[in-house]
Amino acid sequence: MRQRLSILLGSAAVTLAAATAALAGTLSTTATISGAAGMSMSLPSSPSMTDTLDGTDHVVSWSALLGIVDARGTGAGWNLTVSATTFSDGASHTLAPGTVAIVNSTCVGGSACTDATNSITYPITLSGTAAKFFNASGNSGMGMVNVTPSVDVAIPGNAYAGIYTSTVTLGAVSGP
Repeated sequence: MRQRLSILLGSAAVTLAAATAALAGTLSTTATISGAAGMSMSLPSSPSMTDTLDGTDHVVSWSALLGIVDARGTGAGWNLTVSATTFSDGASHTLAPGTVAIVNSTCVGGSACTDATNSITYPITLSGTAAKFFNASGNSGMGMVNVTPSVDVAIPGNAYAGIYTSTVTLGAVSGP
């Protein structure tokens, strides 16, 4: 009787194990992620600078926080370009447009990004021709990145007092 009970319990355990194994299975999950068609750049309000003439040469700086979004999902990298006109007071007095002295970049808080790997050396003299001033090499700069260029403008000691303006044109293009 004991032997029969052991065989019966053994059979029941094998049947239960077989039933459990029959319920196991695998599932294949697919994630489709689409990239955006292009990049975007948000510009701040127009930067300004002030200086007081005292007969000596001065250097004043302006900077602008540029919000770059690379949601293409390609890892192609990107470049930022800048051109600027000569500062003019409208009365035939001018100042050189300046030089990009340094550029800082950081990932936007609350957003995962790949830090931009920049290979540009500074300073870069601004002119009316677009020049690359920052780049994100391939597989970097993906997501939301803030880029802040600092531009130095020379004010000679013999400058005329007045309000000078310059037009700065910025661009964001694909590729390192």
